[in-house]
Amino acid sequence: MTKPTPSLDVRALRKNFGTFEALKGIDLTVSHSELVFVLGPSGSGKSTMLRCCNRLEEPDSGDILLEGDAVTGRGVNINAIRQRIGMVFQSFNLYPHLSALNNVTLALRKVQGMSRPDAEARGMEALAQVGLADKATNAPAELSGGQQQRVAIARALALEPKVMLFDEPTSALDPELVGDVLEVMRDMRTAGMTMLVVSHEMKFARDAADRVIFMDDGQIVEQGPPEQIFGAPQHDRTKAFLSRVSDH
Repeated sequence: MTKPTPSLDVRALRKNFGTFEALKGIDLTVSHSELVFVLGPSGSGKSTMLRCCNRLEEPDSGDILLEGDAVTGRGVNINAIRQRIGMVFQSFNLYPHLSALNNVTLALRKVQGMSRPDAEARGMEALAQVGLADKATNAPAELSGGQQQRVAIARALALEPKVMLFDEPTSALDPELVGDVLEVMRDMRTAGMTMLVVSHEMKFARDAADRVIFMDDGQIVEQGPPEQIFGAPQHDRTKAFLSRVSDH
């Protein structure tokens, strides 16, 4: 039997910022419908790896493949690739003068060329997915931080991506608002979305992840199922990191 093509395949990925080696040859595959959680201290390369996956950062060397198609290299239509890789950031990046629905439909109309009625139907579907159909006409300023982040997730989902990347999606939120965003991510996992998540939400990683990766100093130090990484980490650096964060 041939192995199915992974949703995301990262091979020997390297990235330098001046003399600083941010990524030192990362190899990572994410299977279809898998939720992979990336942990590690600040400066370990987690966000840089994520940003290389949709070319917000240009890798210095290595290959990234999305369902077997090149993301890196010459001649790649990066706009077409980005429609297949959704990304949710720490900051919500919503347009303050647009309603929630118009924030979600903007790319559908401008990038995919959808008619306004079709875009709005898709946009309402995406807002319903994140539990915000009743807030479609609200401006971002009228929404809580958690609701704004859910609009940002809806905006990514509306493009019907194959993979979703999350870069610290809850770190800018008040603690009581975090749960709603994680609930949406849980629902997405149940629906079969492939997800690569950088976050410090340990309980969510324990409960929801299929695999946990620990990064330090630009490398993947250790990876495995959550019960192994949290319950019996093999590497000293993983143990030290987890003992520090579990104290909080």
